[in-house]
Amino acid sequence: MAAMHDFETILYATDGPTATITLNRPERLNTIVPPMPDEVEAAVGLAIRDPDVKVIVVRGAGRAFCAGYDFGGGFHHWDEGLRTEGRWDPGKDFAMTTSQETAPTQKFMSVWRSPKPVIAQVHGWCVGGGSDFALCADLVIASEDAVIGTPYSRMWGAYLSGMWLYRLGLTKAKEHALTGRPFTGREAADAELINQAVPFAELESTVARACEELAAIPSSQLAAMKLVVNQAYENMGLASTQTLGAILDGLMRNTPDAERFIERAESEGVQAVIAERDAPFGDYAQAPPERRPDPRNVIEP
Repeated sequence: MAAMHDFETILYATDGPTATITLNRPERLNTIVPPMPDEVEAAVGLAIRDPDVKVIVVRGAGRAFCAGYDFGGGFHHWDEGLRTEGRWDPGKDFAMTTSQETAPTQKFMSVWRSPKPVIAQVHGWCVGGGSDFALCADLVIASEDAVIGTPYSRMWGAYLSGMWLYRLGLTKAKEHALTGRPFTGREAADAELINQAVPFAELESTVARACEELAAIPSSQLAAMKLVVNQAYENMGLASTQTLGAILDGLMRNTPDAERFIERAESEGVQAVIAERDAPFGDYAQAPPERRPDPRNVIEP
């Protein structure tokens, strides 16, 4: 692959008709901090404008696709858009998180809006905001041992992209919204949350074959079919769902319970507070080894 641009939190490269965007904070499980959403949007723009690119792949370096938003430092890296004089500013919060120009979710939604098809290559942890991002892609192909979930359903958040709702039927969407229980990659494919799950050893080759198939179709045909499907879901209220999700997410990040959760994460460490959160359910990092991603499964960009 040939590098096309310098970024701080991602890598961008092209190989024939495929552009690959790699989240590149492997030491932090590719958790989301500024300027990652802006850089993803910029890289998608590069791929859209490149006449040689027909398909985009998004993936994560190291042991995970993306473990959600990084709150280990108290979430202060977003203070400029969320706080005034050291206090949460609900007006600034909703204005930032609902605007296409500034909202992290709307930056990640650039893969949804791209006229070129996007494949999410998911392995390891794909949780919280990471799952919201991955599910914005057109096709999601995961390793069987990946863990896909929204632990923020239990504390400190709400659905952002809304894709969990639109990809699942009412019965399963309500169950996972209320419990935050995760899927393995295999379970996610069986529930039709994602398109396909394969052994990790076959993940990259499976994604490569999917790229080859799509690249054999005229770009205008791909764009037309993507547009008509997307428009159907836009007509179902996708934008209004995302607006409500962003507002509720801001509220849920600033309840008394949520404030104590973040304060403890900052002082005691993230692992301590998520262990307490998830212990009653016995999942995520509290799950038995067979319900956690294999740490040996690593993507080398």
